[in-house]
Amino acid sequence: MQEPTLVIMAAGMGSRFGGLKQITAVDEAGHAIIDYSLFDAKRAGFKKIAFIIKHEIEDSFKQTVGHRMEKYFDVQYIYQQLDVLPEGYCVPEGREKPWGTGHAVMCCRGTVTGPFAVINADDFYGKGAYKAIYDFLSADRDKSEYAMGGYKLKNTVTENGHVARGICDVENGYLKGITERTHIEKRGENAAYTLDGEHFTEVSGEATVSMNFWGFSTQMLDRLSAGFPAFLDKNLPENPLKCEYFLPFVANEQLEDKTATVEVLQCSETWYGMTYRADLDHVKAAIADMKAAGIYPEKLWE
Repeated sequence: MQEPTLVIMAAGMGSRFGGLKQITAVDEAGHAIIDYSLFDAKRAGFKKIAFIIKHEIEDSFKQTVGHRMEKYFDVQYIYQQLDVLPEGYCVPEGREKPWGTGHAVMCCRGTVTGPFAVINADDFYGKGAYKAIYDFLSADRDKSEYAMGGYKLKNTVTENGHVARGICDVENGYLKGITERTHIEKRGENAAYTLDGEHFTEVSGEATVSMNFWGFSTQMLDRLSAGFPAFLDKNLPENPLKCEYFLPFVANEQLEDKTATVEVLQCSETWYGMTYRADLDHVKAAIADMKAAGIYPEKLWE
């Protein structure tokens, strides 16, 4: 069994947040959320990591995160660029937006050669999630067996605006499907989504959502690569500047054609993220509280 790799999607520039949030400090020592994620991953057992970045942020990312992590992990860098396309395709004129999470993970094909977890660089998932996914990936499994960290919706929304979440249909501990809701707002302990900006549908705060915390085999990399041309053929004529190849869509396809199963690893911890600049103070306060409770040392990596 190959040692699992933790793949960190760090190519996004944080348009709504207003800066390069992957390296924004969330404590007095200057650590970013990604430091806490990697600290948790190390405690869980991960020894190999792969950062998905863009050449445009390469120098700053390596200086602030990458080179430091090379002391603790076997580190690889994978580049998600707009021109990483199948033969015969080209970048539409005026396109600046990345091709999405499915394309990001697809770029790992040929570099990541064994089981792997996937996370967002700017999301705080909690130490229990890393232990659960590492243990899952470390077991002897068929390539069709995947996993996903499932969070309660009420633990993943912000007070400062709307968010996008994948609402999960879970049956007997396994994922049956994900429905993407691109505009969800907090409503006390619950939430509500809208399709048109005017009419809202209530969703229970107990609903399970996906936060892009996945465990895959290399079968997923093959499937992403195989499906990308068909995605481009369908979507480029309709939305050449903004269409995105989303990872959950490809997971859904495999559930539908029964070429994969996804075990849902329920995470009771609270997710923290910085979708908006106003979220930063909330994240800082939460991390300070966790340090005070002894969940994290005052200084990571010492």
